[in-house]
Amino acid sequence: MTWSQWFIFFLIIQVIHGLGTWKLYIKAGKQAWEAFVPVYNAVILMKIINRPWWWTILLFLPIVNLIMFIVVWVETARSFGKNTHLDTALAVLTLGFYNYYLNYVADVSYIENRSLQPKSGSGEWTSSILFAIVAATIVHTYFIQPFTIPSSSLEKSLLVGDFLFVSKFHYGARVPNTTVAAPMVHDTIPILQKKSYLFDDHKDSKSWKNLLQLPYLRIPGFEKIERNDIVVFNQPADTLLDMNNFHPDRNYYKPIDKKTNLVKRCVGVAGDTLEVRDGFVYINGKKNELPDRAHLQFSYFVQPKTSQFNPKYLKDRYDITDGFGIINNQNTYYFSAISDEALAKFKNNPNVVSITPNIKEKGERDPSIFPHDPNYNWNIDQFGPLYIPEEGKSIAITVDNLPLYKRAITEYEGNTLSVNGNQILINGEVANSYTFKQNYYWMMGDNRHNSIDARAWGFVPFSHVVGKPVFIWMSWDGSSPRWKRFFTTVSGTGKATSFLIPFLVLIAAYFGFSQWRKRKKAE
Repeated sequence: MTWSQWFIFFLIIQVIHGLGTWKLYIKAGKQAWEAFVPVYNAVILMKIINRPWWWTILLFLPIVNLIMFIVVWVETARSFGKNTHLDTALAVLTLGFYNYYLNYVADVSYIENRSLQPKSGSGEWTSSILFAIVAATIVHTYFIQPFTIPSSSLEKSLLVGDFLFVSKFHYGARVPNTTVAAPMVHDTIPILQKKSYLFDDHKDSKSWKNLLQLPYLRIPGFEKIERNDIVVFNQPADTLLDMNNFHPDRNYYKPIDKKTNLVKRCVGVAGDTLEVRDGFVYINGKKNELPDRAHLQFSYFVQPKTSQFNPKYLKDRYDITDGFGIINNQNTYYFSAISDEALAKFKNNPNVVSITPNIKEKGERDPSIFPHDPNYNWNIDQFGPLYIPEEGKSIAITVDNLPLYKRAITEYEGNTLSVNGNQILINGEVANSYTFKQNYYWMMGDNRHNSIDARAWGFVPFSHVVGKPVFIWMSWDGSSPRWKRFFTTVSGTGKATSFLIPFLVLIAAYFGFSQWRKRKKAE
C-alpha cells in the first residue's frame, strides 16, 4: 500500500477501536471521545491497563506490534476482571474483537489497582519470553543484527564462519517493508523450513497479502557509505526460483527486506565511473587502493611435477583455502583463489613447475556478466567503463546505454519503460534523459574469480543496503574456533586485535562485584 492508503487504513482501525472500547473507557473514568482520537487513544489505554505510556511507541513498530497487540488485548480484558484462560484465548483468537463483547454485552467493572504480577509460573515465563522477544526484535531491526559469513568472496578480510555484528544505525536503519513476519528471522523459519513472512511471491501477484507491505522508509544514519567499505545488503536480483538468474528484466518476487543478505566490498560509490582492467578496479581512471586488511585473490592454472597437492598443507603453509582440482588430462590444476602473498611463497614450492594467471582477454564477452547484452563485450576481468548513478543527477538515455540503466529505472525506481524504434518512453512519455531518485553502489568481492557480485547483477540501490559490519564476535573454521578472531573489529588499519581477554576480564569483574554487593547487603 502507499502511504495514503496506509493512512486511510490507520483511520479505519481507529474507528474500529473506538467503537469496540468507548464504554470501557467510560467505566475506567475516561471520556468516550478519547477512545477515537488516533495515538492519544493508545496513550489513554496504557493508563487504563496500568502500563507505561511508551508502550504506545511499540504499537507502531512493524513486527514488534504483532506481539504488542496481543499483549494489549489480553491486558484490556484483565483490566475489567476477565482473567481466565478462556478470556485470554478469546481475546487472542478473536484478534481483539472480544472487546466488543466486553463493551456491549458483558457486565464488567474496571479494576483500577489490579496486580500486574503473573498469577502462575507459566504466566511469568510467558511474560518474560514475550518481552525478551520484543526487546531482541527492536535491537535486531534498528540497531545490531548478527550475521554469518557464508562464502569466501571476502576471504582474508572476512572468513567463512565469521560471526559478525552488523550495525543498522551507521547508514540508517531501514523500517521493515514486511509488516507481518516472524521476529528475528530472515526469509525462512529455522527447523520448520517454512517462509517466515506473509507475502505472495508469485510474479505480478494482486494478492491482498501484498497490500500489507510498507513503502520504503529509512531512519537517517550518521555515516555515508564510503569507497571500500564492507557492506551487508539484500541481493537485488534475488529470486525464489534461481537467485543466480541475472536477466535484466524483472525476475525476483521477494520483498526487499526478505531478499538474500550478502556481504561485499563497496568498490564504487554513487557518482563514480568504474572500470575493471585485468581484474583490478579503476575509479575515475585511477587504480582503486584497498585498505591494508584487504587481500585480493585471483584464480590460477598450476602445472605440478606430480599430480597431488595436499589441501591441509597448502592451507597451513600458504593460507590457500579455496578449492582446487585437476581440470584436464595434462596434469594441470585449477586454483580458484590465491592471494598475492600466498602466490609469492607458493611459486617456490618444489612441486610447482609453472603458475599462469586465469585472466580473460579484453573484448571476450561473457553472457553471464552485466548488462547481459550482446553489444557489451565485457567479462569478469575486463569490464566498463560504467557510470554509477547518483541521487538527483541526470544522465542522457539512449538505446545504446539503456541496457545499463533499464533495471535501475524500472525495478528499483518504479517506472514503466518501453522502446519504440529509437524512442525511449518512461511512464508513457518520450525521454532523452533520466534523473535518479536514489544512490547506487558497486559491490564486489576481494576474491575476484570466486565471487558472485555486482559484475553479475549490476547496481545495488541504497534501498537494498542493510548495514555495516563492525565486529567479529566469534569465528569457526568448520572444526575448531579461530580464537585470534574472537572480538575483533572488521574495519581499521593494521592487524586486527582480539579483545576477547579484556572482555572476559570485564565479565569476571562484573560478576565478582555483583557477588560482593550481595554479601554486603546481607550483612
